[in-house]
Amino acid sequence: MQVWIGRNGERFGPYTDDEVRQWLRDGTVRTDELGWYEGMTDWRPMGELFPEARPEASVAPPSPPPFLGINEAAAPDYATFWSRVGAWVIDYIVLMVPFTIISMAMGLGSLMTEFLSSFERDQTAAFAAYATAVRPISLVLVIVGYLYYVFFESSKWQATPGKMALGIRVTDVQGRRLTPARAAGRNAIRLVNVLSSLVPFVFYIVAAFTQRKQGVHDLLAGTYVLVGRASQAVEPAPSARPGNHGSFDA
Repeated sequence: MQVWIGRNGERFGPYTDDEVRQWLRDGTVRTDELGWYEGMTDWRPMGELFPEARPEASVAPPSPPPFLGINEAAAPDYATFWSRVGAWVIDYIVLMVPFTIISMAMGLGSLMTEFLSSFERDQTAAFAAYATAVRPISLVLVIVGYLYYVFFESSKWQATPGKMALGIRVTDVQGRRLTPARAAGRNAIRLVNVLSSLVPFVFYIVAAFTQRKQGVHDLLAGTYVLVGRASQAVEPAPSARPGNHGSFDA
């Protein structure tokens, strides 16, 4: 049986039931800490899950030491700012293929020809006419890029091709796959920043300084970018529902 342990708002595991029993006996795990294993609907105190594993009277440490990574080292491995930049560069290169095809299909080639022919006569008018003419193309490209991120980040891969290449993925704060709605919200926030901010990538820069390497769009959407592919990740245990005994939510 595989058991998950809740401590300090985080969930850790899975561990074998024999390991957990031993930790309960030697005081490393407290009986009031929460546990969960497959088949349970709620998190329950460890003392209820393993009533036979009583703490040994001779062992009573004033403060239980960390075990098997129940410490800072066991926290999720958050993707660094630079790995996210690298993923963005790869995605940009990938998107250039459909962007180029769409742009040419919508007449960008002829627009460039018209721009160059009118540039010599009146540079200001040429730039203004070109900017107006390419707006429909730009709008379509923005929509395509937005859908690209939403689709891949809410897919079974939990990552765009760029993120997959760098071995990182996007999750919610419970380590789970994003719903399409959450992915849409996350990328809508990111898109608004890119299109309107005086510092277009300020939302990304924040990720270099926050504790969990979250950009502003991650903080607002409740998402993490973690190291590791979705196929290699262990599905986290569910949190207890509000109002149940021993509620736990990382």
